[in-house]
Amino acid sequence: MQKIVPHLWFDTQAIEAAGFYTSLFDDSRIVSTSKMESTPSGTVESATIILSGQEFALLSAGPFFKFTPALSFSVACGTKEEADRIWNVLREGGSELMPLGEYPFSERYGWLSDKYGLSWQIIYNGGKAVGQKITPSLMFTGAICGKAEEAARFYTSLFGGSSVGGILHYGPGEKPDHEGSLKHGSFTLEGQGFAAMDSAYDHGFSFNEAISLMVFCANQEEIDYYWSRLSAHPESEQCGWLKDRFGLSWQIVPRVLGEMMGDKDVAKAKRVQEAFLAMKKFDIAELERAFEGR
Repeated sequence: MQKIVPHLWFDTQAIEAAGFYTSLFDDSRIVSTSKMESTPSGTVESATIILSGQEFALLSAGPFFKFTPALSFSVACGTKEEADRIWNVLREGGSELMPLGEYPFSERYGWLSDKYGLSWQIIYNGGKAVGQKITPSLMFTGAICGKAEEAARFYTSLFGGSSVGGILHYGPGEKPDHEGSLKHGSFTLEGQGFAAMDSAYDHGFSFNEAISLMVFCANQEEIDYYWSRLSAHPESEQCGWLKDRFGLSWQIVPRVLGEMMGDKDVAKAKRVQEAFLAMKKFDIAELERAFEGR
């Protein structure tokens, strides 16, 4: 079961987007959808989906956050034709960041934002076998530019099944980027691949709550562990959400919460909802008391 799940915040289009993305990639499906009433954002809708065998969570909760290319999703394609097909579908209604074409690192590559604003990098992998199809890619810009390698090593120190992979640094004369900062790096957390890079250009964007990483925890000990090590901005703590020292948003969530919220007894689920909306860090014992009506 996937330990770390990308979570995407939409205004109203989460369910629509779930259908769009699952229609585009092979080995994809909508696992579940749900609705919550009377939240701070009003009525919210959510979906859990599988894209190419990987889990994603989508939420419609109002126009509070906008996707930025600071966190994009790199799609490895086994053929140029596949890259063209995926690009053409995602490009409709979206905008290009780097046109689809030939680059020194790939015979077919492009970077775009789709019609919802979500950022994708489409890359032909030169005919190599495709392992993980979709890789979350972190771009460190502005005040955190130069911190990408530090972040990769910090994250791998926290999670099991983790390692830092290929590291490529900027060399002399690659301005505005600084020599020795991270041109591209890969790392693995809990067996899942991620990528990171620094960029010294004046992008005007960085990480925000539109994309967060959900960490599903088996018990309170795990919740306490990740919370204490990741949370660096107390003012951002709410309902299991936090921001780390690089500004990346995480959600530290007990896996049992999904079971409680999915219970057929609506009153139980409602009590759990009311309990967790008042929390910062999740307290499993309190959730269980609410669920049982104690």
